[in-house]
Amino acid sequence: MHTAPRRVALVTGASTGIGRATALDLARHGYDVALADLPGVSVEEVANHPDAAGARMLPVELDLRDLASIEACIAATAAGLGGLDVLVNNAGTTLRGPAVEIDWDDWDRLMAVNLKGQYFMATRFARWCMAQKRPGAIVSTASTHGFTGIAQQSVYGISKGGIIQMTRMLAVEWAREGIRVNAVAPATVLTPSRSRMLNDPARRQMMLDRLPTGQFPTAEEIAIAIRFLAAPENVSITGHILPVDSGLLAV
Repeated sequence: MHTAPRRVALVTGASTGIGRATALDLARHGYDVALADLPGVSVEEVANHPDAAGARMLPVELDLRDLASIEACIAATAAGLGGLDVLVNNAGTTLRGPAVEIDWDDWDRLMAVNLKGQYFMATRFARWCMAQKRPGAIVSTASTHGFTGIAQQSVYGISKGGIIQMTRMLAVEWAREGIRVNAVAPATVLTPSRSRMLNDPARRQMMLDRLPTGQFPTAEEIAIAIRFLAAPENVSITGHILPVDSGLLAV
């Protein structure tokens, strides 16, 4: 019986949260996965997880603030796993505080990762695909904060709004190259990075009250949406942002 070759995905921010869930979901569904995260951040728990059995899991270092690191990450993935089909452009950071108290350096630190870094990650992936004359799929992690307003999340929301428009612009530019570009837009997800905020009962209830379902989406749900957008069968799905938001944007 012929077995289809495993596809190769590069997942950024793979050590925890949405990145971790996505890497494991892809590994279960026929992908070999490059696990990209900052130097010094271990991805061994993900690489050795039982759900990754049967998949090749390649740890790679990535600092989205450094173009050389981005290019080295792409090259290491392609060399180590024999190709590259999917970029899950997930790594990011957050910043909370009153807009009038955000300073110049705060803005630059967040945008360097959430928008500039994701943009150059996407363009270097596309450059590799074009050089190899092969199709590819990019799925970035946006946010409902890129669609709606919320207090004390201004810079983060602006960066995610940028990811939404970046998705549309690059999808149009690369459509004839066979490179599809989509994004997911989660509402607040139960991840370790959100645990401190969600451990405050008042803030947790406030966040839940915004969601028609009354439940936070999970990282595993986001992973399923990412896998759907990355699937090679979905050749006509490009330039779209898929909310996984417990109904938030329907309100």
